[in-house]
Amino acid sequence: MKTVTEFPRKVVEFPDMGIVMPDGCRLSARVWMPEDAGNDPVPVILEHLPYRKRDGTIFRDQLTHPYFAGHGYASIRVDMRGNGDSEGLMDDEYSEQELQDACDVIAWAVAQPWCNGNVGMMGISWGGFNCLQVAAKQPPALKAVISLCSTVDRYADDIHYKGGCLLIENFGWASTMLSYSSRPPDPLIAGDNRWRDLWLTRLENQPFLLPLWLSHQHRDAYWKRGSICEDFSAVKAAVLSIGGWHDGYRNTISNLVSNIEAPVKGIVGPWIHKYPHYAGPQPAIGFLQEALRWWDRWLKGTETGVEDDPAYRAYVMDSVRPARWHPERPGRWVAEQQWPSPAIKTRTIELLPKGGRPAIVASPQTCGLAGGEYFPFTFGPELPGDQRPDDALSVCFDQPELTEAIDIVGAPEVEVRLSSDRPQANIAIRLCDVHPDGASELISYGVLNLTHRDSHEFPRALVPGETVSARVVLDQCAYRVPAGHRLRIAVSNAYWPMIWPSPEPVQLTLSAATLALPLRPPATGDEATFAEPEGAAPWATETVRAANSERHVDRDEKTGIVTLSIADDFGAVRDLDHGLVNGSIARETWTIHPDNPLSASGKTHWTQTLSRNGWSVRTETWAEMRSDAQNFIVSARIEAYEGEKIVFERNFEEKIPRALV
Repeated sequence: MKTVTEFPRKVVEFPDMGIVMPDGCRLSARVWMPEDAGNDPVPVILEHLPYRKRDGTIFRDQLTHPYFAGHGYASIRVDMRGNGDSEGLMDDEYSEQELQDACDVIAWAVAQPWCNGNVGMMGISWGGFNCLQVAAKQPPALKAVISLCSTVDRYADDIHYKGGCLLIENFGWASTMLSYSSRPPDPLIAGDNRWRDLWLTRLENQPFLLPLWLSHQHRDAYWKRGSICEDFSAVKAAVLSIGGWHDGYRNTISNLVSNIEAPVKGIVGPWIHKYPHYAGPQPAIGFLQEALRWWDRWLKGTETGVEDDPAYRAYVMDSVRPARWHPERPGRWVAEQQWPSPAIKTRTIELLPKGGRPAIVASPQTCGLAGGEYFPFTFGPELPGDQRPDDALSVCFDQPELTEAIDIVGAPEVEVRLSSDRPQANIAIRLCDVHPDGASELISYGVLNLTHRDSHEFPRALVPGETVSARVVLDQCAYRVPAGHRLRIAVSNAYWPMIWPSPEPVQLTLSAATLALPLRPPATGDEATFAEPEGAAPWATETVRAANSERHVDRDEKTGIVTLSIADDFGAVRDLDHGLVNGSIARETWTIHPDNPLSASGKTHWTQTLSRNGWSVRTETWAEMRSDAQNFIVSARIEAYEGEKIVFERNFEEKIPRALV
């Protein structure tokens, strides 16, 4: 990445600008703006997050926000209430209070003498979600949004549920937020005599969100609120949607470009859950330059040509050898002037011959261990590996060897007719690229809780032995399968630890299956180009402890229990400006017996540390989830330390009835 230190306008930074909400709660904001903005007012760009501007997102903030400020914007990075250096309490993600706070920050900004009255909002993940949700509320000054790695549907396409199946990430993310939000404000911001009171109040009111999320197992009003797919027309701001093929949020870009009535464009690269000017796998792109074109057009009225950009630009990845991490993905950029594209045609493939014998699907509960993380994050061993171990535990439909390359661009679908021997059953379908030597690379996958075959809101139990029809939609993808390779469609009724298992072992009888494959004429070269990545001067730090990620799968040959162990040490660094040292370590274990879905268990343990000179604090959080046939059983614990002295401890425990999950 090219570091830019000279900008058209000189930048000034305010590390803690207090923004007082109508109820008196003070939010802490880090603000960059042109030095002369008071005399020459500028538009505002807002990023509103719970992830701590002082020591959490500072790496990416430092690259991004000064860059925007140097090009004529006031860039505001706010800690949400109850997090980082802000006052108040947080009770859930995307709450009405959170969204109203963002609207109030926008109103505050446009009232400042350095703002010209126009606002853009941006973010990745949480910030990508809430900027779309705030746009749907239509605050008058909000003219444009850049949303990355986000969703339009909080139930069907987030970290909670997918295809009506319970995602393990539902538990994982609740554990993460318990740890993230348990940290105190920085005494240099909150004050030596105040930070501790704010911290203890925060800890006493800290929610463990898993029971809340588990209490809404169907697509009810809880999930509909904030899901902009309920009314795409509510979004009037211009939307640039960006995502990555190695991220969990692959479908949003297509959904937005297909449905938003306001000006909208989409870009999907080969990336994990990161901003694309520093993401991997390579190639990264000049995201900040692309963002400036968007901001300049919709916030300054400058003709930048963004209206004429293709509706959908996607990176078609070439076939590679399966690996848990790819530093780069060869391929090419394709461009579609409209989306859905008339150039993409559907090829229909019957997987089971008519009148032939049905296929019996009865996978061991360990099927899925090659699937990787839901949204890879660490530049480490989190991508899907060679699929052959999972293929061996699935029913596979191998297609003839390809005589010429094909480009799959879009969302494959599989229509099935099947019966189950149990009233609740899951199905997972993977589309794989099989190399001539048998190596199997994951292209896309989809899962469906078969009780949700007609509705996520009103599921119906299966009648054992009764044949039903269902449609499984796989994730959006863009992938070139070369000549000499084969397509494989792998079907299982377990996908651990991506989804929680059914309460009983299940056997599916598959009597018909039809694949609908979206094919685009193969591109001969790049149809779109981007500038090389740029960024402002990087965060100045000293490494105290190097980062490291590990992943192990172990099978106890005596008991048969299989355990996936994950350790992500994010390291510890010292900020060379204000001296704060922050570090974190996440540990996860997922255990299951191949024959017993009720043996499934997930455990997490997070450690967070903050220190400066003689001051230090630490939080330890633990969480566990298991189930019996009737209930999910969850527990968690927080311990908080000042130095080595424990100053707070709290336990959580709850049972939540299963509802066709």
